[in-house]
Order: sequence, then structure tokens, then C-alpha cells
Amino acid sequence: MSKTRGKDKKASASSEDARPYRPCVGLMLLNGRGEVFVGNRRDIPGEHWQMPQGGVDKGERPGDAALRELYEETGLSPDKVALLRKTKGWLRYDLPPEYSRKAFKGKYRGQKQKWFAFRFLGQDSDVDLTLHHPEFEAWRWAPMDSLVALTVDFKRDLYRKVVAAFRDLAP
Repeated sequence: MSKTRGKDKKASASSEDARPYRPCVGLMLLNGRGEVFVGNRRDIPGEHWQMPQGGVDKGERPGDAALRELYEETGLSPDKVALLRKTKGWLRYDLPPEYSRKAFKGKYRGQKQKWFAFRFLGQDSDVDLTLHHPEFEAWRWAPMDSLVALTVDFKRDLYRKVVAAFRDLAP
């Protein structure tokens, strides 16, 4: 019996996956009370809350992608936010095998994300989920401490890292 047999199969399968990570950005949008914008995904029935995120187009800088994704997913223009911080490096997560072979035509094992924290300067009425191809069916402000529990299980370690990186930005 090999030594790896007793280890978690998910970790073993993940480490053997040679596919690249899809370059993406993630956005933590904080209101004046330190609560975070989360949207409930419309493509999956039920409660599937997450912060805005999306791919970086070829030749696009991550900061530009963050502002584009902010607009596409929330309808908020750059004048409605102020950049507070970005992560120093890229954070990664693996998609579960049943998703990774379907999503993005099976090209990626998961996503690597540069995260940006923004202060929301607008009014709640500025949010418009319908300006682009809608990804969220609803949105709300959530306490930072609830983010890990709100998201899907395979993103929880990533969300722990994002919360740790931006924890001090919430009053």
C-alpha cells in the first residue's frame, strides 16, 4: 500500500492536476459600517452567496479588471468606490472535480485571484444587478465574520485568507 493511499484523495488529485489556474480578480466592497457586499448567484438554485469576482481578460491589468467586474456585477461605476487595498499576491482555489471538468471547458483546475478591497461611496440605490448579464439574483450587506459560512465549501479557505487580509478595514 502506498503512503498516499491513506491521504485525502481530493488533495492528492488536486496536486496531480497539471491544468493552470484561471486568472481572476475578487472584490470586497465595504460600506461605512464595515459590512461586505454579497450577491446570491442566479445560476445555481438556493443560497449561494459570494463577493463579486471575474476573469482577467488577455492584456488587461488586474486593477482594470476589478473595476470592470465591479460595474458588470453591481452596476457601480468607479466614482462610487475608493480603493483601500489589494492582496500582495494571488490567492488560489481548486474547483471540485465535478465542476472543473465542465466549467471553462475543463481548461482550468481552479482560479487564482488578486483581491481588491473597496470602500463603497454611493447609496444602496446605486446598485443595479441588471446592467450586464446578471450574475446575482439578489444582494445584501453581510458582516465580514459571516463571509466564510455564506460561501460554497470549496471557496471557504480562500475566503478565510481574504478576510484575514482585509480584517482591519472593517470598523
